[in-house]
Amino acid sequence: MQYYGQISKLSSELNDIISYTMNIGNEKINLNNHLKSKIKITFNHEIKCIECNKKINKTYMQGYCYPCFISSPKTSDCIFKPHLCRAHIGESRDMNWSKKNCLIDQYVYLSLTSNLKVGVTKNTQIPTRWIDQGAHFAIKFAKTPNRYFAGLIELEISKHISDRTKWRQMLQGRFESIDLLEMKNNMRKFLPDTLSNYIDNDNRIIKLNYPQINTLDKIISINLDKTPEISGVLTGIKGQYIMIDNLYVLNVRKYTGYFLKINLN
Repeated sequence: MQYYGQISKLSSELNDIISYTMNIGNEKINLNNHLKSKIKITFNHEIKCIECNKKINKTYMQGYCYPCFISSPKTSDCIFKPHLCRAHIGESRDMNWSKKNCLIDQYVYLSLTSNLKVGVTKNTQIPTRWIDQGAHFAIKFAKTPNRYFAGLIELEISKHISDRTKWRQMLQGRFESIDLLEMKNNMRKFLPDTLSNYIDNDNRIIKLNYPQINTLDKIISINLDKTPEISGVLTGIKGQYIMIDNLYVLNVRKYTGYFLKINLN
């Protein structure tokens, strides 16, 4: 089968083995069904901004042209630093967007990816956010009514836990075994009283299993701008990465806005 079109991030669904969908043009490819299939990906140097659809030579923040990057609410500072969110006091690039994305319930969570990390996501992105990051286990830490308060909690916890992922170790499945519930209880003491009442009572630890034939020993990252064609056998999907020949990895989300041709057989 051959597909052509603009791509966006992989869609996913939490099952015993996570289900992945490649979104390309108007088509949706069930990637789980193509494990062990031959895959060929070709980039013909066409990119369009996912906000304004303008043809561009490079993207900013995964899919945007520069003008949209500096004006869209989806690329605001609070996307990466939630504690900078000002929507709760009526300040935003687009308040209608913020009402739907920042002024709704947000979760602070702990996860095991390559390491123990803390993060923030809106309620509608659980468990998608964990899957996108390639987490092996995750637990809800706190629930807040807006992004700002979630950011304040994350800021306090990040003084003791990283908010970064070592992506190579994540793909290789290398992580230290840590009791997330015990860590959640330990981290509570670092919150001031004004924030501790947001601690979530849901103590379930969610395990995430990815469709992957073998673990990766070596990793070669694919850069489509430098190597516009790659082919081999699809051997796994994890986070936002697809794995080819159990060696090459492509961060699909990084190329949001790119037009690709994909052959699967």
